[in-house]
Amino acid sequence: MQRKAYVTGTAALLAALLAGCTSGSGGDSPTDNANPGDTGTATVAAQPGKYRTLPEPCGVVDHDTLDSLLPGIKQLTDPEQRDKAYQGDATLTYNTDRKVGCRWKVESADATDRLSVDFERVVSYDNAVSDDAQAQKLFQEKETAADLPEPSSATPSSSATSSTTGTPTPTPTPTASDEASPSGTETSPEATPTDLQPRVLSDLGDEAYLDDQLGSSGSTAEPRTVTVVFRTSNVVVTIEYEEQPTATGTVPDSKEMQDRARDLASQLADALGG
Repeated sequence: MQRKAYVTGTAALLAALLAGCTSGSGGDSPTDNANPGDTGTATVAAQPGKYRTLPEPCGVVDHDTLDSLLPGIKQLTDPEQRDKAYQGDATLTYNTDRKVGCRWKVESADATDRLSVDFERVVSYDNAVSDDAQAQKLFQEKETAADLPEPSSATPSSSATSSTTGTPTPTPTPTASDEASPSGTETSPEATPTDLQPRVLSDLGDEAYLDDQLGSSGSTAEPRTVTVVFRTSNVVVTIEYEEQPTATGTVPDSKEMQDRARDLASQLADALGG
């Protein structure tokens, strides 16, 4: 009887030890091979943009600036009409966190002036592309569509060609019709100076350009439209300033309009903190 009890106890001990080894080895294997091949392969997401919100577009332009851009406001004698002119009209948008804008239109004795300001906050939905890079792409698309002329410094090839031939270019002798016709002296001052032509701006935001177009509206007076577009981080700002004269043959002053539009652009860049 004692021998049978001893054998039974030994068998029970061996069974317990085997069960313990089996459960221990089975518990270790998932931990050792939980994520095979995943070590060191974490993807780094592109950086988000600096801006998460946009300013209120109809309130970001102060009254003094609007007085300069829209002279007709100060000619309004009705206080309610003047206040309404200052307020502008907000652009219809369905997501004010992404795109907002405001429009102003004021008539004066000399012209009708229009101003629009648009802010667009760019967000990239590609983890490999940052918000700034996506905004830069949008800006470059706008600049390409504007079709800016080449800088004047890259175009004096004709003079260089004539100098290499060794033959001086003769100066044409003015004819009697040239001397008698006043058209040449009248048209030359109207030609846009080089420093006022559409161009890239280097002192505004991260990148910027200015466009200046004199177009026909179907009337006798030609409107001028000055556009300034600049990017600060992931926000692209577009300013359009148009003046339509009332008098026949009147041409809006290019430098004056460009200066006003650039001053406004600088103010908006400061408001964004860029």
